[in-house]
Amino acid sequence: MRTYSIPTASALVLTGLSCLHALAAETPYLDDRSDAAAVVRSLYNAVNRQEYGRAWDYFGETKPAKDFETFVKGYEATGRVDVETGAVSSEGAAGSIFYNVPVAIRAVGKDGSEKIFAGCYTARQVNGSIQEPPFTPIQLDKGTLKPAEGTLADALPKQCGDAPPVETDAVFDLARKTFAASHQAQCDTAKESDDAALSYKISYHNKTDAADAAPSQARLFRFFCQMGAYNKTHVYYLWNEADGLTEQHFATPELDIHYENDNSEGKLESVAIIGYRSEGALVNSSFDETTMTILSHNKWRGVGDASSGGTWIFRDGAFALIQYDVDASYDGEINPETLLDYNTGP
Repeated sequence: MRTYSIPTASALVLTGLSCLHALAAETPYLDDRSDAAAVVRSLYNAVNRQEYGRAWDYFGETKPAKDFETFVKGYEATGRVDVETGAVSSEGAAGSIFYNVPVAIRAVGKDGSEKIFAGCYTARQVNGSIQEPPFTPIQLDKGTLKPAEGTLADALPKQCGDAPPVETDAVFDLARKTFAASHQAQCDTAKESDDAALSYKISYHNKTDAADAAPSQARLFRFFCQMGAYNKTHVYYLWNEADGLTEQHFATPELDIHYENDNSEGKLESVAIIGYRSEGALVNSSFDETTMTILSHNKWRGVGDASSGGTWIFRDGAFALIQYDVDASYDGEINPETLLDYNTGP
């Protein structure tokens, strides 16, 4: 369930063409036809930006008014529209897929008045394999909204149509949005592949739990961030009922390395841990669900003869560093040295 609210400046006076342009400029552009709910959100984004031609175009053969002029006139007293969509259901028929979208909207008038409406939109996607150019994306077929009371969440219908709603993962969706919002500057948040986003379920006991206590539940999410010639980085988020969603940072040793004659290609004299840092991304990392550990392996150059790697175990609801290995010699051999080891018994 997602709420999209497009606020306007309280001091904006909605008079004249210049003011309409100012309002449109404040509302980020959204034209997403990837699924039926996104089309509904795009419709009201167009309304908020006074792009009524675009809003009209989201509808297929059946239009929401007798003509375009009437459609535009219907919004002349509207300042903005907030929209919330629910779980979408679908069913196929004669070369098309029909989607039913639960919708609740808050219409805010230019005079500050607010009204809540709720109901269902029907959208249609014609099978792409039988289409000829120009391609027709998902289009809205009709929308039936009636006055409602309460908040948008209260008014939103639980389901539209007879088909069961598509299963959604609200926590994973939240993690995706949080990652994209926080890391869009430094990460490739739009990467599409099997490696882009992974989700894990963790069932665990804290050491202070009673012997017969039910296990606690957590969710771990891994997101692709960047990729170089031979290393790729990931960012992690952890969710549990007590703390909600939190970005993970990992204790990582700071190394003091000495080579003979200060030549890294020469003989390695010493390597030692002189402190710890908190790292927000791990290199070439993976989560082992059996051991409940995150492993990383950072290649210092492509052949991998010099590298560092850590092991962080999940216990008592958090990740702790238990092992760190370093191969600091650029000698063509893979021979790591364990500098920290809480992973092996005495």
